[in-house]
Amino acid sequence: MTRADLTEKLLDIKREKGWTWRYICDEIGGMAPTLVVGALLGQMKLVKPLAARAAELFGLSATEAALLNEVPYRGQGTPMPPTDPLIYRFYEMVMVNGPAWKALIEEEFGDGIMSAIDFEFDFEREPNPKGDRVRITMSGKFLPYKYYGNQQGTPDYGFKEE
Repeated sequence: MTRADLTEKLLDIKREKGWTWRYICDEIGGMAPTLVVGALLGQMKLVKPLAARAAELFGLSATEAALLNEVPYRGQGTPMPPTDPLIYRFYEMVMVNGPAWKALIEEEFGDGIMSAIDFEFDFEREPNPKGDRVRITMSGKFLPYKYYGNQQGTPDYGFKEE
């Protein structure tokens, strides 16, 4: 069985049982919903105890549970630019606003990046009379660039210089 086959099997079971992602995440627990759903969609891995909970919930074999615990090939099968309208809007936000975000983050923190690994994501529905809105909160650890081979007073890392 491939990881893609397992994802399709999980989605089939979800549809047949009428489960919501919220229900599935509550049953498996242990990580943020984005990570649990991401793992079930083949983009993340579940640690062994969570893979066992998912296997019990979905009635999976030991081999299928082990597959949920493997590190996936992330981003596989995703065209660039993305073709799904919702995912494309995220891509568009980065294309349009990315240079400004970069400039503002570097001005505040220094020369580095925001981690997509040490990262948290949350969203909530924000009622609005003109149509409900999606409020997104993203929080990633700042990782300064390391200036290796530095000499004569050059700092080790690209933190903001005072």
